[in-house]
Amino acid sequence: MSARRLVTVIAAASAIAIALVGCAGPATTSPSASAPVSGPVAPLAELDVPADPRSISGPSTALLADAAIPVIEGDWAPSLPATVVSRDLDGERDVTVERADRVIGLDIAGSIAATIVGLGAADRLVGRDISSGYPGLEALPVVTSNGHTVNSESIIALAPDLVITDGSVGPVDVVQQLRDAGIAVVFVDADASLDGAGELAEQVGAALGMADAGAALAAELEAEIASKVAEIAAIVPSGEPLRVLFLYLRGGSGVYYLFGQGSGADELITALGATDVAAEVGIVGNRPMTDEAMIAAAPELIIVMSGGLQSMGGVDGLLEQLTAVALTPAGTNRRIVDMADAAVLSFGPRTPAVLDALARAVYAP
Repeated sequence: MSARRLVTVIAAASAIAIALVGCAGPATTSPSASAPVSGPVAPLAELDVPADPRSISGPSTALLADAAIPVIEGDWAPSLPATVVSRDLDGERDVTVERADRVIGLDIAGSIAATIVGLGAADRLVGRDISSGYPGLEALPVVTSNGHTVNSESIIALAPDLVITDGSVGPVDVVQQLRDAGIAVVFVDADASLDGAGELAEQVGAALGMADAGAALAAELEAEIASKVAEIAAIVPSGEPLRVLFLYLRGGSGVYYLFGQGSGADELITALGATDVAAEVGIVGNRPMTDEAMIAAAPELIIVMSGGLQSMGGVDGLLEQLTAVALTPAGTNRRIVDMADAAVLSFGPRTPAVLDALARAVYAP
């Protein structure tokens, strides 16, 4: 499933699109998931991993070793004009990008802006979506409002040459209206997956007139992700894989979703050497949580976004408000792993670091 089709499922419930940013609740006692780990971290192979991960109790937070986005090395001069394929809701069309000095990347996970930074083109960004608060980009004007709604006026006011999006923020027709204002708009279409990180690098690089840099970043990501997955596999205890579920929470709106096959969460869970129990019980994409589905899944560990956990009042609030969660093995053992909203499902240059952080939180918190 493409990233655009994936998020269309989420956006069908308008509360999610709004709640992805808002609905702050009582603060959790977990460390700030947006901050990096303080000090150097040991290699995964040196971690003290128990023989049975089910013996671990209590919550943990997955923290990136470095919040900065790694940048591909090399001198990659853009070659423009460049004609690329744009994949919007009307089908494929050729778009010629004449200039890319002023660029905006828009998507629900912040993956496009992260990829632009990873290509060494951060200095071309003139605005950002709400998810793209990466180091060095915090001061850029935010061009989405009410969560992930595109504000066309704010974009036009920034006079961008190029807008790159995947259709996951919208309404899409508003984004398409930017073309009427003379802005080159390129729709990319990469899966929300480990492989999709490389696909996105290639498509974004091509749109920027940096096809060689995009191909180099894609190859680097492919190698680094494969290496990290192998590192994780080497520390996963033998025996029955841990049963893991990704639960999307927004307590202030009463929005609770199970993320299953094709959501991107399944790829992360599989890379951790665990069983994605949402996919196991037949959940495709994203589905509103029901007590029956949660109890049937019987997860032994639940991954959540840090902002979602905060909106529930932390782990105590989550278990108090969602009785079905409290009744699972994960709830009984308080095995809740949270990670920053803008990191955990953002497939791009930080994907190897996200996998590393999750592995530490799951197997050696």
